[in-house]
Amino acid sequence: MKAVVTTSEGGPEVLRIQEVGDPEIKEDEVLIRVSASALNLGDAYQRKGLYPPPPGSSTYLGLECSGVVEAVGTNVCRWRIGDQVCALLNGGGYAEKVAVPEGQVLPVPPGISVTDAASLPEVACTVWSTVFMRSRLSTGETFLVHGGSSGIGTFAVQIAKYHGARVFVTAGSEEKLAACKDLGADVCINYKTEDFVARVKEETEQRGVDVILDCVGASYLQRNLDCLNFDGRLFIIGFLGGIATQVDLSGLLAKRLTVQAAGLRYRNPEDKAAIVTEVEQNVWPAVAEGKVKPVVFKCFSLSEAAEAHRLIESSKHIGKILLLP
Repeated sequence: MKAVVTTSEGGPEVLRIQEVGDPEIKEDEVLIRVSASALNLGDAYQRKGLYPPPPGSSTYLGLECSGVVEAVGTNVCRWRIGDQVCALLNGGGYAEKVAVPEGQVLPVPPGISVTDAASLPEVACTVWSTVFMRSRLSTGETFLVHGGSSGIGTFAVQIAKYHGARVFVTAGSEEKLAACKDLGADVCINYKTEDFVARVKEETEQRGVDVILDCVGASYLQRNLDCLNFDGRLFIIGFLGGIATQVDLSGLLAKRLTVQAAGLRYRNPEDKAAIVTEVEQNVWPAVAEGKVKPVVFKCFSLSEAAEAHRLIESSKHIGKILLLP
């Protein structure tokens, strides 16, 4: 099969398409012939040598894909050859075929093309596990997502609105804010020209928001704490703004705040399977109803992986970027 290989640690230019051996499936795995794979910033970090795959996983990039089941392991019960599926991967999506544990596979939602379905697993599993399973966002609460025009952000806006939250977003351009507004965001804040803490306080009668999903990390930590409501929950999923900072902890006590952080890739298979099950039960119906839609910015061929990486690292996109074998 063909796969994108990282020839050395470095910039996008180190990505090359090569002929490699087909993956061998284990007894509890499914072999998927890939229709599309979606990019994530984690792919760029892995390319740079900063985000290694879990032990025993494919060394190729790619954390999610869609396609058709080509083979199943002896212990696989649910999936059959020919099923159209999408999957949360430990790695290996930038290829024509990938092996994935059965519990990390989802059916392509009704009404969604098999190609567009590649844009859903990582964002759906990330947002559902952090905002809903852990932070317990509920109807009538307020929710702020930083990077509202990203793949995570565009999905989070839609699913939070579906569950009856009032949604705030930050983004860095009027074009990105307009896209968030079109997806249902109630309050759109340009972080380059506005103080998001002041705007959040203004829009909530000084109370603050109930839940924040943050990909920035250190440089936003104090401001995130400052704009949380009593019993507010902050969930950190990235460190674009650094990993070290100094904060005033008094607000944590005074307002009974909760700060959590987590990633998906290094969770054990049982945890991932539990999240995938919840996503199918709670998110897929919203997708089937057309209330949550894939947001695909651009598609590239596998041979254009370097160009696709340049785009995702430029932050000039809105939503997801796909690679097509």
